[in-house]
Amino acid sequence: MKSVATIRDHLADYLKTNHMTLNQFSEISGINSGTLSSTLNGLRPIGMQQLDRITAGMGLIEGYFYELYIHECFVHTSPDWRRLGPFLYRCAELGKVDYMKEAVNLIMDNLSYARLLFELAEQLYREGKLEAAKPLYVCVAEGEKMQHSERLALSQYRLFTIGLSKDQLSNLTLATQFEFFVDRLDEHYQLDGLNDLINVYASLRRWDKVKNLADKLKLKAMIHYELGVTSEEPEAKPKKQIVFYVLYAYLALGEACFYYEEYEKALQYVSMYTDYSWVNNPSDEETVVIRQFEEWAEGNCYLYELMSGKTEVIPSYMNYISERENEIFPALCAIVNAANRFDINIDSVLEAYDSYFIYQEQSSRIGKISEQYTNDQYVTLLVGLGRYYLQHQDFTKGYEFILRGLDFAIKIKNKEGILESLFEEFRYCSVEEVKLRYNKLIREL
Repeated sequence: MKSVATIRDHLADYLKTNHMTLNQFSEISGINSGTLSSTLNGLRPIGMQQLDRITAGMGLIEGYFYELYIHECFVHTSPDWRRLGPFLYRCAELGKVDYMKEAVNLIMDNLSYARLLFELAEQLYREGKLEAAKPLYVCVAEGEKMQHSERLALSQYRLFTIGLSKDQLSNLTLATQFEFFVDRLDEHYQLDGLNDLINVYASLRRWDKVKNLADKLKLKAMIHYELGVTSEEPEAKPKKQIVFYVLYAYLALGEACFYYEEYEKALQYVSMYTDYSWVNNPSDEETVVIRQFEEWAEGNCYLYELMSGKTEVIPSYMNYISERENEIFPALCAIVNAANRFDINIDSVLEAYDSYFIYQEQSSRIGKISEQYTNDQYVTLLVGLGRYYLQHQDFTKGYEFILRGLDFAIKIKNKEGILESLFEEFRYCSVEEVKLRYNKLIREL
């Protein structure tokens, strides 16, 4: 059987083919000639820096020898972190995640590497190299699954946040897996973990989960606030002010009541996230949070009253959003829904805000709104617009919004949005071109 050529073999062949001495290659590559000689003779292992310089000196693309390097340094010999660590980091820099997966799979059964892998994963996470950090967290989580360690819980949290996407079925799996670990996180991570879970379950319309998690978030945040736990270390602090988590828990509970059509109860929760009498001498940062919740409370009062049948609040609701661009999207979702439920003509509203029918990220004065929640709401808006126009005999616009809603629902695997498609109900009015577009989307589904 013919043995596979080693990196040393490739270098020796290159020197021979190009009639090049070690001194000449040393000048090209920047590697000491003595080091090169020891490397070629197998007396010295190849370090990552040397490997990259050899590759560049031979005029090859970055990472050309990485697969060989894995077999030479990590398969046929016991992995040494002095080489494995730099190799993984360099792969992360170059985006060669598959090589990282291949390398860490070789050491998954060796628990002694868990701490080092976790520390490198955290470094990559802080640097924004999320996809590169992922296989390292997977390795730690798999290796420590029977240890119940802090590293295990935090690795699961990282995998949850890294994995979130537009795919709602995938998000449900991620949330279900992470929920088991959220109580094992350090306290400052628990608040953010619960907050993130609430956002994902809200986007999936799992309101029973939202209520349970919001109750837990409220309790933990209040304890945290009353104990006055503070830290100067950024890594030991939640992402937001503690006040935010308390008020957000009340907001989430109100949202859950709203979707259960318990409007009076939802309004009671509104009064809870506008009551900040328990906040002692709010700081500037806390004041910003409080003002945002006051703004949300005003908008949600209009929303809950509107959906309970008080359609006379629409003009006031319109005045409210006319000065608050960030509130236009959720208001449109609500007004369209109410128009369909109570048979109201809102043509003037839709004409004034038709530019908001195109997908846009949503944000507030305290940060970005969950992308997953925005995606779900956008499907609701498109389907609602389709229903509105079809019921008002504007079939061109109606079918267009229905098809757009179905297309977007398919892309994010939104089961609720897909099931709410109205096309079949109004198929008899559609032209052939519209039927063809619809059938194509159904085939994709």
